[in-house]
Order: sequence, then C-alpha cells, then structure tokens
Amino acid sequence: MSEARVSPEATIVVVGAGLAGGRTCVALRQLGHRGPVILIGAEEHLPYDRPPLSKAVLASGADPGLGLELDGVDVRLGVRATGLDLAATTLTTDAGEVSYDVLVLATGAEPVRLPGEGRQVSLRTREDATLIRAELRPGSRVVLVGAGWIGAEVATAAVAAGCRVTCLEGGAAPLAGPLGAEVAARFLPWWREVDLRTGVQVEEITADGVRLRDQTLAPADLVVTGVGVRPAVGWLAESGLELAGGGVAVDGDGRTSDPAVFAVGDVAARWSPRLGARVHSGHWDEAVNGASAVAQTIVGAAAGADRVPYFWSDQFGRKVQYVGQHGPADRAVLREHDDPEKWGVAWLAEDGRLTAHLNVGYPKAMVQARVAVEEQRRVDDEAVRRLDAAL
Repeated sequence: MSEARVSPEATIVVVGAGLAGGRTCVALRQLGHRGPVILIGAEEHLPYDRPPLSKAVLASGADPGLGLELDGVDVRLGVRATGLDLAATTLTTDAGEVSYDVLVLATGAEPVRLPGEGRQVSLRTREDATLIRAELRPGSRVVLVGAGWIGAEVATAAVAAGCRVTCLEGGAAPLAGPLGAEVAARFLPWWREVDLRTGVQVEEITADGVRLRDQTLAPADLVVTGVGVRPAVGWLAESGLELAGGGVAVDGDGRTSDPAVFAVGDVAARWSPRLGARVHSGHWDEAVNGASAVAQTIVGAAAGADRVPYFWSDQFGRKVQYVGQHGPADRAVLREHDDPEKWGVAWLAEDGRLTAHLNVGYPKAMVQARVAVEEQRRVDDEAVRRLDAAL
C-alpha cells in the first residue's frame, strides 16, 4: 500500500470530460474520496466512448454514452482549459480560474489537419460521427486520407452504405508504417471494394476534393482525414510541466513532473519499465486502466501495475487485435491457421522475448499473447508459426 497523497477532503480537478477523465472521477468516488471533485470538459456532452464512433455509431447511429454515475461530481461542460499556473495551483479556463489541490489532465488528443481551404472532417467527436454518418449515402463520393485504423473503419461503413470510396495512403499498404510492409500486405485484399491508392502524397484539400502532389484531383462529396492525432498540450506550453514524445511525461502511475498534477489517456506519455520506453498508444484500454491507476495513486489505495498496451479494430467484417509494443529492431513472425481468415503476427526481440502480438479472427491466441507479453516470455520462432500453438 502506498502512502495517501492527499487529504480525503482535498479538491481534485479533472480537465477533460472524455473516457479517461470521466472514469477517473468515478474511481475517485468509489475509492472513498470525500472532497470536491470537479470535472471540466470542452465539449457539451457528458463523457462518452470514442471507439464506437467509427464502428456502431457510423453503422447504426448507436449512442456512445458511457452511462457513468457522476453523482457528487461538479461537472462543468463547454468550458475549455487555457492555461496552468503550477506555483499558484490554479487552472485558467475560458470561464474563469479554478483552484485545485490535485489536478488530473485528461484533455486527450487533437486530429492532424491537412492544408487547404476545402472541407475536411476528422472522426474525433460525436458531432464528427453524426456528420459523417449523414453523408454516407449510396453513390456519394467519399475520399479518405489515410488507410490506418480509423481510415479502415470509416471505409468499412462507407462501403456498406453504398458509397464510392477512394482512399489515399502515403505508405505501400494499409498500416505499413506501424506494422511493416510484409504484415501490411496481408490487409490489401480487404480493400477490394475501395479505390485504394498507395504511395501518394496529398497537396491540399480543395472545394472539389483532394489534390495530390502530382496535381491529379480525387473528386469528393466528403473528405475524411485520418492521418493521426497530437496530444492536446498546446495550452500547457508555458506551464513548466515536462513533456515527452509530444505528450505530458508521466510515470507508471500517471504522476507528472509536478507532485500535484497527474495525466492520463491520450494526453499522457507513460513510462513503462517493462518496455524501457514511453507508451503513447492513444487507445481505449490505456485510458480505462490509466484512470483507475491515477485514482488509486491519488488516494493511496494501491501501487499501479505496468500495463501492457492493447487495442482492437473492426475492419471489413474482421476483428483485429493488438497487444504489446514492438520496436523497429524486433522481428515479425507470421502465424498461420488452417482457416486463411485467421492469422496473426508475433514480434520477437533479439533475445526471443515476445514484445507484441497481432491477431485476426482468433481471440484465443490474443488471450495467451497478452499473458506472454506481460511475463516477457521467450518463445521460439518455429514454435509460434502455427496460430493455434501455445505461446
């Protein structure tokens, strides 16, 4: 058990009313914190889940709300954080100053926008998902920039809606950057109903569509940009907090360089002793487990664990799962199954440790892989070439 960091009556302010921020507030109350808990969010919505935005919301208009019990939490929506004075323990917002004893940063990330005056939508908020869904009509020309995780899920919904879908990707294949060319080639057949153009560079977004560097135009009724996100730390530039990898540097329990400030979710760059590197995955699992770890650390309930990154993606009727974090020097071993729709990839360090695992259509392998990555288990290349073999 760790020593309690704050008085049970302390004022805790959580900035960012998304998944990580909302769950941090709930965890604080569940752990018995009695003092004021203030949740400040720039959006007008109560906390909601972002993964369904590119899945169930696009497909059926489902409600992504989390249904969190925020009784006893002072929720202030439509309020944007603009600055932070660490010495005065004061948060500046567009609605005035807020004092805190403990501050939790959960401001998430912001999508990267491309040059040009034309309209481009990035799937990040409920409003974005509602707008995109409304424009996914039969025959509509949809141009996606980026064939990454989000691009694939939007393409899935657009194809199902009968749209004419074009995807512009700078790499040699979908996900070639994060997964490598050999693995990425496995995804190419999934895109057969999409006009997928790889190895292209975008010049600008225009009123008529997307203009490429070679000056050709991809005409569009709707342009969806999915070329990455950046942690929302611009407002912290003068705060003095340590930043790393574009996010707020934190230890395994979410502590920043200031003892009264924590960070969690997409805005945080968490140090992982197991990996010897910072985790900045920007995924659901990190936000959920990070919120619990931060709340526990604040009230002194327990020491946090070194969490293994995990995420999933639904693409063209297939579920893709990934656990761990592989490095550029790790070797990728393809894992086959009698059913060609089921396959996986194991990434091994030089000493044979399993550092990451990708799974398609075979969840049983993912359960084993997560444990093996947690244990830093050494495995043999040949022994793992069958997907149904034990790790």
